Amino acid sequence: MGKELRSRVETIRVRTASAHYPVWVGAGLLRQAGQRLRRLRPGCRRLFIVSSPRVWALWGRELARSVRAAGFRPEILLMNDREQRKRLSTVEQLAEELLRRGADRTALVAALGGGVVGDVAGFLAASYMRGIAYVQLPTTLVGQIDSAIGGKTGVNLRSGKNLLGAFHPPLAVLADPRTLGSLPAREYRSGLYEVVKCAVIGAPGLFRFLEQELPAVLAGEERCVRRLLRDCIRLKAGIVSRDERERGLRQVLNFGHTFGHAWETLGGYRRLRHGEAVGWGMMAATRLAQRLGRIPPAAAERIIALVESLGRLPALPPVRVERLYRQLFADKKKNEQGIKFVLPRRIGRVEIVGSIPKSAVLATLREFTGTRPSR
Repeated sequence: MGKELRSRVETIRVRTASAHYPVWVGAGLLRQAGQRLRRLRPGCRRLFIVSSPRVWALWGRELARSVRAAGFRPEILLMNDREQRKRLSTVEQLAEELLRRGADRTALVAALGGGVVGDVAGFLAASYMRGIAYVQLPTTLVGQIDSAIGGKTGVNLRSGKNLLGAFHPPLAVLADPRTLGSLPAREYRSGLYEVVKCAVIGAPGLFRFLEQELPAVLAGEERCVRRLLRDCIRLKAGIVSRDERERGLRQVLNFGHTFGHAWETLGGYRRLRHGEAVGWGMMAATRLAQRLGRIPPAAAERIIALVESLGRLPALPPVRVERLYRQLFADKKKNEQGIKFVLPRRIGRVEIVGSIPKSAVLATLREFTGTRPSR
């Protein structure tokens, strides 16, 4: 990552049927968090911060100073932020700790960390005493452009990803891009696959920017990070504002996720980072669209090439094609008619397609089964 970012705070609004809230983006937001949260919750005193030991060691002291100066009493709840621990048992442990400390319905929860912490803390807030307020302070690229925005919360089952959860919008999202500078290179690249997803589904200008500025993007240069955050957050905020409950348009955000979730689950959430699974999933969805004649070959090759250019993807889990096909049916997007796939039509436009012949899906899976690490 490049040098520390210097930018003004930008406000992007999410306006859904159930909630209106800001996504604040700018360097130094953790230092401003106390003042901003105080304006949101004038009478609140108790702030329960859910984080992981590593993230807290990096950014917790700065956040704690800020909220104490604003009159909050921060209390820290640490959790393991590995994907394997994104389970109902973790939510139960945190809820028991909230109860032990006397948290009531006036308490405020803050999620400081990546997507796992955000999902777990959000589901905790949605469930505890039938719902308390929370804010998102994402510290990863995936969190800042995607998982912290939109109110989706949840945990995994052994059978599949994010199958228990609730829609529970935050009071606000505070995205401080300085935190991205502390990410391991693999974690940052993992987030870039979600950036590619945004570009394919609705931001062709961003796609061209990624192609043209790839070395600077991979290096985390300030101007590039600003562009990624701005374009992706605006895109997601616009989609979520129009379809909060994923009844139609919001499903396009699942491009790459139907295949990706299957590989992620069958790898035991250990082999692939979430973004890496999405990277493989986008390539598979693009090949499926090409096999069905739904995307021009040149556009398909550009998508594949951009995904591969982000770096070496880990090998896929060695799973039989039929088992992988069955795992697709554990996806939340399945309905009575079968699996829904989000397939690219061109760069900047995707479509939601059901009733795809099993033979086409199996042929695509065979193309990727046993695939070695990309590039």
